[in-house]
Amino acid sequence: MRIVMLGAPGSGKGTQGKKIGAKYDAPQISTGDLLRAAVNAGSEVGKRAKAAMDAGELVSDEIVLSLIRERLTGEDAAANFILDGFPRNITQAEALDQLLETLQLPIQAALLIDIPRAELSQRLTGRRSCKACGAIFNIYTAPPAVEGVCDRCGGELFQRADDVAETIDNRLTTYEQQTMPLIAYYQQQQKLESVEGSGEVEQIFARADAVLAGLD
Repeated sequence: MRIVMLGAPGSGKGTQGKKIGAKYDAPQISTGDLLRAAVNAGSEVGKRAKAAMDAGELVSDEIVLSLIRERLTGEDAAANFILDGFPRNITQAEALDQLLETLQLPIQAALLIDIPRAELSQRLTGRRSCKACGAIFNIYTAPPAVEGVCDRCGGELFQRADDVAETIDNRLTTYEQQTMPLIAYYQQQQKLESVEGSGEVEQIFARADAVLAGLD
């Protein structure tokens, strides 16, 4: 199974990617994890990535694609994989397709976890995290028994800086402008699969699993 996960911030695509990977023995390849691992390992590509980050620059698509190639052709190479966090735009998708064609590992499907923007905003702006144990609550959908207090350890709950309404609105707008065109891109390739992202994690996974079960 070779799929790309699509979805807005807060859609839960990372969680679903992990569950899908566990069932189908397909490692979840997160570009963020690849970057951190390459930098820590001190590989040639990792050194280039570190130089860009140290200079306060974005890591280039070329470097990210090199990391993906390295991951798919290395000692722990995977014929099955789930890409999470890449591609984020059409240019990256086209470059990824070219890379995977040379490796004879074409994407089989792009799985979109689809949730209305209003629900995404509520999920993210309502999120509260425990300073002590990291437990996560939502004041709208899964509030703590006592406001501001963690049910698990009694620690103080707080709202992350990137979960405030203005920041969330900017993140979702950026997603709509840059990443949503990927939906049409994979639709044209007849590779787009979409599942409703509302509900409990297991419910969403059941929908995704039903869609993916038909892949070769």
